[in-house]
Amino acid sequence: MALSPKKDSPDCSQAADHANGPASEPQTPSAESRSVIQRRDLLKALTSVPAAALVTLNASATQKASSEQPNIKPSTAATAEVAAGYQRKILSEHEYNTIRVLSDWIIPADERSGSASEAGVPEFIDDWLDFKRGELLDGIRGGLTWLDMECNRAFGRDFADGTAAQQKQLLDRIAYPQNAAPADANAVVFFNHLRDLVVSGFFTSEIGLRDLPYLGNEPQAAWQGCPAPVLAKLGVEK
Repeated sequence: MALSPKKDSPDCSQAADHANGPASEPQTPSAESRSVIQRRDLLKALTSVPAAALVTLNASATQKASSEQPNIKPSTAATAEVAAGYQRKILSEHEYNTIRVLSDWIIPADERSGSASEAGVPEFIDDWLDFKRGELLDGIRGGLTWLDMECNRAFGRDFADGTAAQQKQLLDRIAYPQNAAPADANAVVFFNHLRDLVVSGFFTSEIGLRDLPYLGNEPQAAWQGCPAPVLAKLGVEK
């Protein structure tokens, strides 16, 4: 099941790096600049994007994901320490743990960076759901309940307690909308919402910013336009 968007998130800075030779060491924003714009505020900005645009992005990511089908195994050992000092705001312990497992299915650790849970995504989602509440919270909780019900029906255990193979079997039903059964339509919507939250949380975290890599704003004496090697790589003429 291909759920991770990390490997295919190029931006202009990455294109320039690849076109001009080995990438330089990525620069992350300072602690002071990160404190100005909190992750919750950034997600508020992201959610102002028209829904049609999000649907298009999800469809493209899903189409690519279904063609790759890597062997993904969620990381679980390194995450307990990260969340040890976190005080949950609205999710129950069981809900929080299930989201932690799901987050690592969506963005697992790889050779470039840590997993979603290692980036603090479950804490981020708990904070965001506490802030938003309403239909979003109800929908996420309903989806988590559906996962447990279906996992118990098939395997006699809750989703978070299932084996990786059992979890994958269930998630394969809802991770690819074009392959999902009509009866699973509501669960597909739930998973799309959760995947958006995981991706937003990961790529606004310190780990996610390094994964992009995010270079930040760099002052320039004069704007020379996009470098010629990058334009050539993109097939664009001045």
